[in-house]
Amino acid sequence: MLGTVLLLLLALAKPTCPSPAGVATRRAEALKRLLEVFGMEDPPAPPAHFKEPPQYMVDLFNTVANADGVTKNPDILEGNTVRSFLDRTHGEEMRFLFVLSSVAKNEKILTAELHLFRLWTRVTAEPKRSHLCRVSLYQVLGKEQPDAPGGKKLLAVRLVSLLTSGWEVFAITQTVRDWTEDESSNQGLLVTVHSLEGSLLDPPPLQFASGRDHHESKKPMLILFTDDGRRGASLPMGGFPGLKPQAPDLPAEMPVPEPAGSRHTRSLTRLQPCQRRPLSVDFEEIGWSGWIISPRGYNAFHCKGSCPFPLGENMRPTNHATVQSIINALKLSEGVSSPCCVPDKLHSINLLYFDDDENVVLKQYDDMVAGSCGCH
Repeated sequence: MLGTVLLLLLALAKPTCPSPAGVATRRAEALKRLLEVFGMEDPPAPPAHFKEPPQYMVDLFNTVANADGVTKNPDILEGNTVRSFLDRTHGEEMRFLFVLSSVAKNEKILTAELHLFRLWTRVTAEPKRSHLCRVSLYQVLGKEQPDAPGGKKLLAVRLVSLLTSGWEVFAITQTVRDWTEDESSNQGLLVTVHSLEGSLLDPPPLQFASGRDHHESKKPMLILFTDDGRRGASLPMGGFPGLKPQAPDLPAEMPVPEPAGSRHTRSLTRLQPCQRRPLSVDFEEIGWSGWIISPRGYNAFHCKGSCPFPLGENMRPTNHATVQSIINALKLSEGVSSPCCVPDKLHSINLLYFDDDENVVLKQYDDMVAGSCGCH
């Protein structure tokens, strides 16, 4: 697969003067290949209106990655994808519905959490009221009233203080797995509030923020930690539009006349030892800035330079590369080239973006940044 793609990129890079239609076709094909690297068939459409991403997802991204999206804490995420879903009941008190149609069939759900923001308790004149209440979370089983016999299934019960505010997180992994296997079983969730003695409190003294009446940062959310089975990048990054090698000796997309002395410059470049060089990926230039929240771009780096005999330790050679270098230098076998300057350490990057349903997704992609280079 890798060899086929390299041949394709070499064919596309022939020093000819392509027509405008040819350039557009080449760009479309390159972007299609780039989407494959990011595990997508088509780029998501940007949100119709400006949307603030959930603060939880922004904080998670900043914890996992640096400003360029490069992973700094690889052990934090469970799986390689985190999906957030906002409540679709539009403010119906204590009942919540999350549409999970964007979860791919091949995604393995590792953990599912319901995040509800507990508001400050209403002032009450009842001096004997306990500062604790019992909160129950139910799965709604049918389209009829949940209070009908068999209309709901208890998922969790906990004691909650009436004197504080903040997030309550409920683990509902198995329920969400059932929903993804049978979409018709997803009739939503229901929360009830009871006294310590077990009597239903109506109206409840404790309220959770709704999707209609409260700030984006406090809206009810369903968070899924999943894994899509994808490991490692399958395609090279160097031939795609928007990936800008910052080294001056790399060829531009259109051929230009060689200035005097340029061949000498390239010869000197080839004599430079193997090293890591910048390679800027600009999502705005690619045309993806409308749906990618963070980062705006990143430095993928690339490896360039020679691997001359004898290979020093500073070139991080493998034993195989050392032997190959010796065979090449002594001409002990025909057709043996010198070792190549390639990445010997790769880092993952993270994207925070809006999917087609305008849900915010955090996804981690392996082998996207050259961490160091060596002769192999």
